[in-house]
Amino acid sequence: MRLLLDTHVLIWFFSKQSLLPLKIRELILDPVNEKFLSIASVWEMAIKSGQGKLKLPVSPRDLVTEFQGAGGLILPITLDHAWATENLPWHHRDPFDRLLIAQAAFEKLTLVSHDGQFDNYTVSRLWQLRAE
Repeated sequence: MRLLLDTHVLIWFFSKQSLLPLKIRELILDPVNEKFLSIASVWEMAIKSGQGKLKLPVSPRDLVTEFQGAGGLILPITLDHAWATENLPWHHRDPFDRLLIAQAAFEKLTLVSHDGQFDNYTVSRLWQLRAE
């Protein structure tokens, strides 16, 4: 499976795993699955951390380095990804999330996210409610 992790999924995986459903943790840990993090997520973390709106236990740079060290791949933003946002319906207003939607659709990746708004688009989203 080819997974595109939403920003919060990366953060939770490395700092608050209890917020992730067990199945999601298992999929991320499974070496058979390709795990991608968009440059858009890196950019989002850098901006929000720099503004003081995002508090992390380590710097965004260290978080991304840890992700890569665990076999995660960085997904660059291409012109095709940018153009794919042009005709997306406006169900979601967040520019970072709109780019993730476009990337997932263009690259045929499964988005891993708690954000149910992604279901309004023609992308595959993976999540489940925690049963506790």
